[in-house]
Amino acid sequence: MRPTADRVKEALFNILRDQVPGCYFLDLFAGSGSIGIEALSRGANAVVFVEANHRHAAIIRENLKTCGLEPCARVIAAKAAEALNLLAQEGQAFDLVFLDPPYSKNMEAVTLADINRYHLLKPGGMVIVESSKRDCLPQSVDGLSLLRTEKYGDTILSFYADNETPE
Repeated sequence: MRPTADRVKEALFNILRDQVPGCYFLDLFAGSGSIGIEALSRGANAVVFVEANHRHAAIIRENLKTCGLEPCARVIAAKAAEALNLLAQEGQAFDLVFLDPPYSKNMEAVTLADINRYHLLKPGGMVIVESSKRDCLPQSVDGLSLLRTEKYGDTILSFYADNETPE
């Protein structure tokens, strides 16, 4: 598990400050679940956590229980591609999607394409990708375009939206 650094998490939620309250949030490659739990603590309506490691998914469930956040959360213990397919079949869509795939595995573009292909982003929604500064992310993937990037040490946050979303 490689949790998002506190300063990166703080910067992320400062950027998203006005978009989190009342939103539907998807935390892909959730790891410890700290990003999704932070979204809930800042007023997100609901968060879906996707984590392939069953032990980590159990930790997320326990943390949600400890914080009393279970009613607003769902944990899916599956690989991201499988979970995205399942969520699409259920007709789910999200205002904010955060993905933090393992660095240097080139999973970002494929995952962005799946999010777009399955129509999992609500109109006006945004996908945020956490990556290493050594990873080169595309300017666009299918119907999603890069709006901005922010660098924090070795970490880059890249913000994508559909081509129809104004900056």
